Amino acid sequence: QIQEYKTFRDLGKGAPGPEGYKKIKVHFVFDVKHDGRHKSRLVAGGHLTDTPVDSVYSGVVSLRSLRLVLFLAELNKLHVWGADIGNAYLEAKTKEKVYIIGGEGFGNLKGHTLVIDKALYGLKSSGLRWHQKLVDVLRDMGFQMSKADPDVWMRQNEDVWEYIAVYVDDLAIAAKDPEKYN
Repeated sequence: QIQEYKTFRDLGKGAPGPEGYKKIKVHFVFDVKHDGRHKSRLVAGGHLTDTPVDSVYSGVVSLRSLRLVLFLAELNKLHVWGADIGNAYLEAKTKEKVYIIGGEGFGNLKGHTLVIDKALYGLKSSGLRWHQKLVDVLRDMGFQMSKADPDVWMRQNEDVWEYIAVYVDDLAIAAKDPEKYN
């Protein structure tokens, strides 16, 4: 999936790193989920990058707000779905100017200079970049940010309000027909 999301820009085997870019390392993290699924994630060595002067904050919905969303869903007879956005960070572009040299796990890209274009886990701005991407999508869908909690999004649908509570890449959707967000 790393290739499907066009995570890297290949400069070629043995090519020098681009001017103004910093060479970092990446590693794979492997996990076995509680249901037995095997997962892996490519993680960038963000500790090797400069500390951004801008905020890299990516908020999460508060427990109180999530409870309010669930209460409003029950009150208005809305359906509630939980969702996880797969490969969320790979949907966003990175702000860091970094590259790697492909190693053993990169198959035919071994030894290639690869500029990282996507917001990999481990990069300092990735959480914020993903959050900004999600905000753009929610606004395009007609949702507006709640004044009480910036990680609760809402929009009017006929006679009721629908809600999406955001916790990084996990969503709680309270809607008349949550399947249309699938």
